Amino acid sequence: MAEPVSSEPYKYKGVRDFYPDDFARQEAMFARIRETLSAYGYEEYDASPLERAELYESKTSEEIVNEQTYTFVDRGERRVTLRPEMTPTLARMVAAKRRELVFPLRWFSIGNRFRYERPQRGRLREFYQADIDMVGLPEGEADLEIIALAARIMRDFGATEKDFVIRTNTRTLLDAACEAAGLSREESRRYLRLLDKKSKMPPEDFAEALASITAKDPLSFIENGQSSQEVSSEKRALEERIDTLRSRGIRNIVFDPSITRGFDYYTGMIFEVFDTSAENTRALFGGGRYDRLLALFGGEPIPAVGFAIGDVPLADFLKTHGLVQTPSAKRKAQVYLGTPSARGIPSAQSFADALRDEGVRVFVNLTDRTLGEQIRDAVRRDIPHFVAYGEDEITRGTVRMKTLATGEESELSLSDLAKRLRTDDR
Repeated sequence: MAEPVSSEPYKYKGVRDFYPDDFARQEAMFARIRETLSAYGYEEYDASPLERAELYESKTSEEIVNEQTYTFVDRGERRVTLRPEMTPTLARMVAAKRRELVFPLRWFSIGNRFRYERPQRGRLREFYQADIDMVGLPEGEADLEIIALAARIMRDFGATEKDFVIRTNTRTLLDAACEAAGLSREESRRYLRLLDKKSKMPPEDFAEALASITAKDPLSFIENGQSSQEVSSEKRALEERIDTLRSRGIRNIVFDPSITRGFDYYTGMIFEVFDTSAENTRALFGGGRYDRLLALFGGEPIPAVGFAIGDVPLADFLKTHGLVQTPSAKRKAQVYLGTPSARGIPSAQSFADALRDEGVRVFVNLTDRTLGEQIRDAVRRDIPHFVAYGEDEITRGTVRMKTLATGEESELSLSDLAKRLRTDDR
């Protein structure tokens, strides 16, 4: 007899399989996010994970395009990319129907994204993400709502303001600092990409890379009072926004001049949310304003602001703080319908269909196991009730429902069984 082949060589590195319990936990986490977003009037949309590669070129970060995208040539000789992020797709969709849409849009999308990264804590090659965007409103109240919404999502998971911190900055302030330091446009782009990686680099490597761009770190114009008039003005505006948010109950927001966000399309406010626990050192999620992205698809610019929450770092945060979401019990069957003999399976299936018509979730035994074995199977499957259904039950017009957690049994008419199960499911 041939040796069984291990399934592990067939598993692609950096992706996950979601067995039913894993999938239930994942769905419970995103259900919590959906509930919060719906309370704010956000509508869900979706799109194909396949996009033309040109969508990301010149519209996202060079690091993602050159190093992290899954790009291939299809059978029609077209270059295709598995989406690494959702914002360019959103921009494409809005640009395609901008005359038909009612602005401002409050949209969100939950789905899988793909980036060729080194798998590690908080980072996988396929991950799931909720993208939340407001399109059509300029800088101001829209930015405040987006940050408040990010904080609300965290609180709705049960997190307190001591569990996370929101670090914010603006691209306009960083641009003003780069200009004050005398950097050209290309040097500014190189500097911002470098600054985005600073927290992941040894200090000496950062200093060496910085020296190859400029002799003066633009951050010094923000941090040490060496400010031009434009730097001072942008910094005051940011501090006023922070004060406003604190007055509205977002007290765990701070100014961090090193926050840049890695995408080239950001134009204004940017922010990242961090766990205060040392167990999770990377940013949990972030976002910002991108007012010029939609204009790349033609037409006038449409202001936009948003953020994205990835499932992997969020799950790590929830686990660290004991906030893991409990899957809904309503995903499982309410009753295990046992069959005293295999001959009774057709009748049991008919009865199960009648119960399903009444809104009951039913698991029907399709084996020749004994009733005792079937009861043990129901326990293993975590199904709360067991009912045997055979010729005797059909003749009597009643069944005995056993509650497996307590062993309690109830005699019920066939017509009352569905009502009782619906009541217990509330």
